[in-house]
Order: sequence, then structure tokens, then C-alpha cells
Amino acid sequence: MVSLYVDDLFVRGCHKELIDKFKEETNDAFEMTDLGRMTFFLGMQVQQNQNEIFVFQQKYGREILKRFNMEECKPAPTPMNQKEKFCKEDGAKKVDERLYRRLIGCLIYLSVTMSDIMHAVNLLSRYMHCVSEIHSQAAKRILRYVKGTIYYGIRFSHVKNFNLHGYADSDWDGCDDGMKSTSGYCFSFGSGIFSCCSTKREVIVQSTTEAKYVVVVTIVNQAIWIRKLMTNLHMEQTESTHVFVDNQVGIVITNNPVFHGKTKHFKIKFHVLRDTQKE
Repeated sequence: MVSLYVDDLFVRGCHKELIDKFKEETNDAFEMTDLGRMTFFLGMQVQQNQNEIFVFQQKYGREILKRFNMEECKPAPTPMNQKEKFCKEDGAKKVDERLYRRLIGCLIYLSVTMSDIMHAVNLLSRYMHCVSEIHSQAAKRILRYVKGTIYYGIRFSHVKNFNLHGYADSDWDGCDDGMKSTSGYCFSFGSGIFSCCSTKREVIVQSTTEAKYVVVVTIVNQAIWIRKLMTNLHMEQTESTHVFVDNQVGIVITNNPVFHGKTKHFKIKFHVLRDTQKE
């Protein structure tokens, strides 16, 4: 399997002789440099040990702290204040939008291996064109959190059973500007978390149940795609993929084939979840 991004690529496989042959043939056709076993790729550091792989961005995190003069900042225990809510017109003084955009862009890429900052970064990325001191201070708090968790990353350890699991959640009416919900999901495969997402929904939902139902549809579609990808990687999932969501009413609606009167306002496309669940 070959992963290619512009002029950077890495190859993985189970047979070293086949990998060496591929590198030799590729080197005959293109001018290339063999860097050996992968330790660094697209800003991500990779440590490969016996029965485990650790992916992190310590070097990139330090570069961000240095770029925004936060090297000596005091670490924060969390990426953001849980009770804090943001809006476009918060009455605070406006600040430099260019600096804020650069910071958010850096944090978005850092969240590739630090999924614990993804939700906070997603919220702050909505205010690129109306940045206030409140938004700027919240972004700097994420940097303070990064300062104390610079060694964090994703560890994939060897396990006997590689079963795909999904986890989803959503708020209701969490955005003061558009009255839309923010939802997120992630998957675990063996020991590590991957394919994480936090986003504002395009539709306005009318209840907590609908919000949970919509995000489950999203994660189920993603699960179908991942299962197809894993089949191509010769890691076919024969068992059902379990998706966990903390809303009992949404689970009941999914399992019950009878159309509920309270779900008449749901878009028809969301009810594909019922058919997928039966499969």
C-alpha cells in the first residue's frame, strides 16, 4: 500500500522483499531519496516499537508555541472553559484577523493527532472574519493546553481483535448565531482513536433526539466507508460495527420500524439509519 501526498510518499506491507523491489523500480523511474523506516511524515512524528506505533506532533507543537510567542506560557488543564459560549457580536474589542487565522490554521493541523482540541478549534474557526479579544484569548488557551500536553499523541498497540467501534454525540441549539447544533464522532480500532470529526450541522434540529439521530446517521455513513476501505486493506470486518450514542429515545426510534408521529419532521434521508441497522 502506497500513500502519496505531492512529492512525499511512504509504502507499507508485510513482505520486506516486495517493498524493496517497489522502491528499486520506483527509483529507476523517478529521482527519489530513500529515508528508510518512517519516523517523520507531513509534520507527524512516528515512533515504531515492538507491537506498537505512536504518532504525535511534538516538533510541530513546539514550532507553533514559538511562532506565537507562547513558549513560556503557563499550561492550562483543558482546551477551553466548558461553560463558555462564543458568538459573532460579543461586545468585545476586535483584534487582528490575520494573526488569528494563522493560529487557527496551525491548530487545525495539530488536531490530526490531538483530537482532544478538535472541538474547541472547530468552535473558534467559525469567527475568522469577526475576531474579538474573547475569541483570541480562547485560542491562546488552547495553546496553553498544548504547552502541557506537547507529548500527547495516538498510540496503536497490537491487540488480538481489531474491531471497529464508533462514538457519537451532539448538543442541541448550541450555536447562538445560527441556532444550529454541534456534533462530533470518532472511531476506535484496536487500541487507538482515529477518524475524528467535530462540526456544526447544516440543518436546524428541533429536539435533542433529532440532534442525536442526525449525528448517528453521519457516523454510520462514515462507518460504511471505513469498512469498505478496510476490505481493500485486507482487513475486512465480518462483525457488525457498534456505534455508541447517549440518547435512549434515538436508539428506540432506530430499532423500531414503525414510523413515529414525533419524527414526521425528520428528513427522509435520515431514516436510512433504520435499514442500515437491520443489515
